Amino acid sequence: MQYLPEVIEPVMKAASLKPELALVDNDDMEDVGSDTDWQFVSLGEQQNFGIKTAGLEDKAAACEMLVCYARELKEGFAEYSGEVVKTMVPLLKFYFHDGVRTAAANSMPCLLECAKLKGDQYIAEMWTYMCPELIKAIDLEPELSVQSEMLGALAKCIELLGKGCLTPEWLKETLEVIDKIMVQHFENEDKRLEIRKDEDYDDQEEEKLEDEVQDEIYKLTKISELIHAFFLTYKTDFYPQFDNIVHHFTRMLSPDQTWSNHQWGLCIFDDLIEFTGPACVKYEAQFLSPIVSYMADKMPEVRQAACYGAGVLAMFGGEHFTAALAEIFPLLVKVIGDPEARSPENIFATENAISAVTKLLKYRPQAVPNIDEIIPHWLNWLPIYEDTEECPHVYGLLCDLIESNHPLVVGPQNSNIPRLISLLAEMYAKEALPTSHPVSLRALAILKQIQGGSGEIFQHCFINSLTVEQQVALQTAMTDTPAAK
Repeated sequence: MQYLPEVIEPVMKAASLKPELALVDNDDMEDVGSDTDWQFVSLGEQQNFGIKTAGLEDKAAACEMLVCYARELKEGFAEYSGEVVKTMVPLLKFYFHDGVRTAAANSMPCLLECAKLKGDQYIAEMWTYMCPELIKAIDLEPELSVQSEMLGALAKCIELLGKGCLTPEWLKETLEVIDKIMVQHFENEDKRLEIRKDEDYDDQEEEKLEDEVQDEIYKLTKISELIHAFFLTYKTDFYPQFDNIVHHFTRMLSPDQTWSNHQWGLCIFDDLIEFTGPACVKYEAQFLSPIVSYMADKMPEVRQAACYGAGVLAMFGGEHFTAALAEIFPLLVKVIGDPEARSPENIFATENAISAVTKLLKYRPQAVPNIDEIIPHWLNWLPIYEDTEECPHVYGLLCDLIESNHPLVVGPQNSNIPRLISLLAEMYAKEALPTSHPVSLRALAILKQIQGGSGEIFQHCFINSLTVEQQVALQTAMTDTPAAK
């Protein structure tokens, strides 16, 4: 921080660098065409457009440094935010270098975060300057990878500023851009299909197509992030706008679509369920059947999205979906019981299925056929630790059951206590939850209670049942967490 005033000036100067441009006749190209500091593009038979590339990498690096300063220093960078935003916004259309445009886009949410110190009016003025230019830049962006970053930046801005940050006109323009991108997405897929049918198609062509596919998938993740931001902030008030584009996401879920379309189509409807609650019944016809059918998909990414959807449906969907969830329940059990369920490629789908069953037990128990039969199975499915977003739900229910002395969990005469100690020790060893997380603190309180009330059992389990890794993690958690002492 203390050196920032000294370094910011040269960084801003480099970021503001204007490239040298030239129009050169064909007759003069012999003199300058071999200069490695310049790149030329023919504009026809007589003229060539040139740009001096020396310095462009420095400009991009300076822009990335400004993003880093804003992201890391946050309010400590507030006094520079106004000057930086005036530099970065025009660079959204700096078509001479992809890295410059990417950095410019990534700076937008960071600069808004910095500006909090300056007050609401300052942020509103910054956003009014920034937002329409960002939307236009997304619309006009020629490079898919850069456009994806811009979509992600807009999503972060909306999450940061909340509902109402977009004027009706900006919202309309954003939806039109999404619609245009999705139309292009399906057209690109059709083109690739035709290329693969061509007689000249070969391995080299396939390699090129696969690169395009990866770029398209990345773009879908950013479209999903943007829709996520809308549902997170606008809730059901986003429905009227969503209705204008929902046909794209319904199409993504059709059986004839690619697995990545299935995955990200499901993710978008998962967000709709999670953030709009029982009102999601409006779209039941679009999402319920795909959630059910794609739980058996051969691609684990698709199964994961379907299982997550079942979980949020149990947690937020309301009583209307009880019967559907009763049909879904055995499908979740089947995912968990697959012989390859714990393989690296399947583990996230499996842990999402375990979490979905957890949410059914906690929020929609009417959909579980015989809870007393299921709880011992559920306990045997633990631990989970790869998908840390789902861990609070699973270990939260475990804490509920232990705290209520559920006989099927603690066992007769507390005979299951060693198993529970091992589970919680593994939770800490695998860093499934930060030690400061509320669920982690509940688990620590349980362990301290066991240690105080059944010291011999605790000590015996600690010495004889836990691995060294588990012992160290548990000891650290129990001694280093203030609330646990």
